[in-house]
Amino acid sequence: MDEKRINESKIEGKNAVMEALKAGRTIDKVYIVRGEADKSLKFIASKARAAGAVVSEVDRRKLDFMSETHAHQGVIAVAAVREYATVEEILNIAAERGEKPLIVICDEISDPHNLGAIIRTAESAGAHGIIIPKHRSAGVTAIVEKTSAGAVEHMAVARVANINAAMDKLKDAGVWIFGTAADADTGLWQADLKGAAAIVIGSEGEGMSRLVAENCDFKVSIPMHGKVSSLNASAAAAIMLYEAVRQRSN
Repeated sequence: MDEKRINESKIEGKNAVMEALKAGRTIDKVYIVRGEADKSLKFIASKARAAGAVVSEVDRRKLDFMSETHAHQGVIAVAAVREYATVEEILNIAAERGEKPLIVICDEISDPHNLGAIIRTAESAGAHGIIIPKHRSAGVTAIVEKTSAGAVEHMAVARVANINAAMDKLKDAGVWIFGTAADADTGLWQADLKGAAAIVIGSEGEGMSRLVAENCDFKVSIPMHGKVSSLNASAAAAIMLYEAVRQRSN
């Protein structure tokens, strides 16, 4: 095989990407050069979509910038550095520990550094898992692994096709959903996080999407006393998680 895998996250070249798909490797995203009539690239795109990967057509210049081999042949795949869990497995982790579930739902967190920081904090706080959407979200890549300082190795991360469906599944299991929102009626100090809880952290720019916000059982605001009106997503997650830890330790 002419192409080689540079690291555990990036796979370059037609043969390398195709072999990874055949082997059942968990692929987050596949970048295909835009406007190329090559049938083999179209076949790879079809196989990748069938395997649940997000396929993006991009300019060749972007692929050239991403490439470490300088021989990407019009395709680069970004693979998860570890396998994803399921929502059921996250709930089972809590059950096995004899604890009420504490879960973080990331609603379209696109910055891998933010996702890595959230995973690191969640693991430190004793959370049982993270749920991320398949689309419009960072996956568990090498950058996320590095930013998490290794915490991703000890944290179950589920990647789901539909966040709202995952929320409904958690509700069926008796988990209350708490969304963070600046205009929420309930302040953080009034929120009851002692029971089974999932905390929704919205995207860096827009916050929670409308449907996700409507599907929350409670919307909670973090007290803000300065002139800045919002917090970084990972900072908001840390505050929410450790308030849950504080309540549960009393």
